[in-house]
Amino acid sequence: MEATRRRSKAHSNGIAAGENEPTAQWGRAWEVDWFSLCSVIALLCFAPFIVYFFVMACDQYQCSVSQPLLELYSGETTLLSIWARSPAFTWEAAKIYAVWVGFQLFLYMCIPDTTHKFLPGYVGGVQEGARTPAGLINKYEINGLQCWLITHAVWLANNFYFHWFSPTIIFDHWIPLMWCANILGYAVATFAFIKAHIFPTNAEDCKFTGNILYNYMMGIEFNPRVGKWFDFKLFFNGRPGIVAWTLINLSYMAKQQELYGHVTNSMILVNVLQGIYVLDFFWNEAWYLKTIDICHDHFGWYLGWGDCVWLPYLYTLQGLYLVYHPVQLSAPYAGAVLALGLLGYYIFRSTNHQKDVFRRTEGSCSIWGRRPPTFIECSYRSADGGVHRSKLLTSGFWGVARHFNYTGDLMGSLAYCAACGTGHLLPYFYVVYMTILLVHRCVRDEHRCSSKYGGDWKRYTDAVPYRLLPGLF
Repeated sequence: MEATRRRSKAHSNGIAAGENEPTAQWGRAWEVDWFSLCSVIALLCFAPFIVYFFVMACDQYQCSVSQPLLELYSGETTLLSIWARSPAFTWEAAKIYAVWVGFQLFLYMCIPDTTHKFLPGYVGGVQEGARTPAGLINKYEINGLQCWLITHAVWLANNFYFHWFSPTIIFDHWIPLMWCANILGYAVATFAFIKAHIFPTNAEDCKFTGNILYNYMMGIEFNPRVGKWFDFKLFFNGRPGIVAWTLINLSYMAKQQELYGHVTNSMILVNVLQGIYVLDFFWNEAWYLKTIDICHDHFGWYLGWGDCVWLPYLYTLQGLYLVYHPVQLSAPYAGAVLALGLLGYYIFRSTNHQKDVFRRTEGSCSIWGRRPPTFIECSYRSADGGVHRSKLLTSGFWGVARHFNYTGDLMGSLAYCAACGTGHLLPYFYVVYMTILLVHRCVRDEHRCSSKYGGDWKRYTDAVPYRLLPGLF
């Protein structure tokens, strides 16, 4: 594993940490409370059924979420009959999925990034991640944008020249591919669980809670790797699911064209708004190394299965819905949805950009005309005993709310759903889920930061009192 250990030097700018305050210890809790354990069991049991329910509702009930429940309640149908009508696993789908994952693995491992050499402003190639709880700094090969570009170039070349496969291939095998994605998700999670016990990449960054279910779901290893460069977190978070996101939407668009002879403006809106989000992710992949998924979450079923199944199947529900219900929006409504989505993206990107610039310049920058920006200086202790310093930004959007980037993300999520009109509840699952996810992430992240920074975190929350919505929450 490519990693280094470092010590941070104290800085005198900003509001310094109290000298007499004890330095906080960083890392996930070692013990699991009953609420967390019950939540883990519920997710392990019900998350796969939630995915199946929504996909089945579209396939068998024209995306109605109430009709299958009413039929089950009245006895008109049974769970077994619903299951019997569902498309089964097929070897053709298995081949498609194996080629897909294999192609993404090849692009990730075998083609070092070159796009950073000719795209101004793009940060790719070998980059350092954040410090782990054990004090390590891992190095990563950032080539996600290049992988996305090559993949979509192949897709377009096939559609307009080679014709190796139909552009509707993903939709046409959607449920059989779901079984393949589940197999990979469970296999990866199980391998990571076994690996953590037998040959962990870095034993100092492993966390064993004593509860096998919690360990399996939330993960034991912090950054499991095979060899020098294959990082489970970076690959599964960014490749099979997120690269596929825009391809899935393009397949939905092609199916709508095939079925109805035209593509609706709602389908175009969903493709454009979600495409912007995906491209933003890969353009800023180096920044992503400093986010909660990489910096705090251990790799287990939550990330492994979630990236393989939950993300591609539930994040694309809007496009799937529009295949069955080709909604044509009025020009004012479509304009309002586009404006909401773009405003949400602007807030999301600007907020994250402010933090990124602040980190890269170590505070020597201007934010909203203030130079230098205000911040709270904090200290924390890693597992190797080293004491480190960090700065928490309190200028710009980060002075408005502690997670204002999430506010922008939720505005974008609402725009995706609103593009589908108001005829059904199913497309709105995404914004409900994202609200729950991001509010929970706020609480979870702040609990970790409180443990990491101790009294310094209290000074930060006093300076920026709101989480998402100024004056409300």
